[in-house]
Amino acid sequence: MSSREERVGLNEAVFRALNERIEDAASTFGLDSQPLDLVCECGDGACVQRISMTREEYELLRSVSNQFAVFPGHEYLDVERIIERRPGYDVVAKSQGVPREIAEETDPRN
Repeated sequence: MSSREERVGLNEAVFRALNERIEDAASTFGLDSQPLDLVCECGDGACVQRISMTREEYELLRSVSNQFAVFPGHEYLDVERIIERRPGYDVVAKSQGVPREIAEETDPRN
């Protein structure tokens, strides 16, 4: 396993965990009908881009462990592929191997 693949995968997992907390907080404060203001889940640990999606879109994204939402242009095509382009963000799926294993092992919903 390359250290770059591992670093990218772990960065994405951290951002996904942060977005899970954002969704929980929105629910706690009764903001269920408001769009979620989330962080880009790309592999760049210094990324500060924001993305917005409905709770329904977020739940659909989270239904698959190896999917992440990234700001357009923030994909890493050597470890993932774009499966859908949506207004303001893209949905990427991790490729087989280390990136996918990290995504599945760190999924807080598994």
